[in-house]
Amino acid sequence: MSGDINLTLKVWRQAGPKAKGKLESYKVVANEHMSFLEMLDVLNEQLISEKQEPITFEHDCREGICGSCSMVINGQPHGPQTGTTACQLHMRHYKDGETIVVEPFRATAFPVLKDLSVDRSAFDRVIQAGGYVSVNTGQAVDGNSIPIEKDLSLKAFDSATCIGCGACVAACPNGSAMLFTSAKVSHLGLLPQGKVEGVSRVKGMVAQMDKEGFGMCSNIGACEAECPKEISIDNIARMNREYTGAMLGSE
Repeated sequence: MSGDINLTLKVWRQAGPKAKGKLESYKVVANEHMSFLEMLDVLNEQLISEKQEPITFEHDCREGICGSCSMVINGQPHGPQTGTTACQLHMRHYKDGETIVVEPFRATAFPVLKDLSVDRSAFDRVIQAGGYVSVNTGQAVDGNSIPIEKDLSLKAFDSATCIGCGACVAACPNGSAMLFTSAKVSHLGLLPQGKVEGVSRVKGMVAQMDKEGFGMCSNIGACEAECPKEISIDNIARMNREYTGAMLGSE
């Protein structure tokens, strides 16, 4: 078929969190118009037809929205294209005869469940520690009744585009979740509705982040470079200022 390319895939196979994993090689023919996940679908169909165990990997929307398709492709979270999730990466970026290594995200806080699937529930617990705005029972206040500066609202929206995929953690040599946590702190803390709980939010979320076993930030910047939503590390600086102020007792 026109546009078909022959590939060798070296895929990480691991039966469970405590099992020993290894890279296994597979041959697959993919079309250049396929997405990376569609190519893995083709490989899984091939494995099933050969009565072999299919490769486990996460996916949901396949539109670059949900953040489920977490995998490291040739050493880069989500692959070589900047600002792109693995599900939106297309095979036209690869050459016929190329070898592609596919691994799960590597981080202490993200234990491997099976093959390319990892447990990212640590992110959920970080959000539960403060990533929300409390609303008392009754009629919610009209959001448009509070004037917000355009520059402020844009910064908040840019932070809110974080999809929680974990690429920042996988890219960081320390396995830090500072970019994720700071994006969640910023997108609420920048707005007047979120400032009320700003101190408790940053204290709670940073404490939970440390409790989950994420590493410390050393300002390498790999998190920003690999983030599919191109979240800025300016958020980390903002969160550090808020956290310092909160711990010193200032607002």
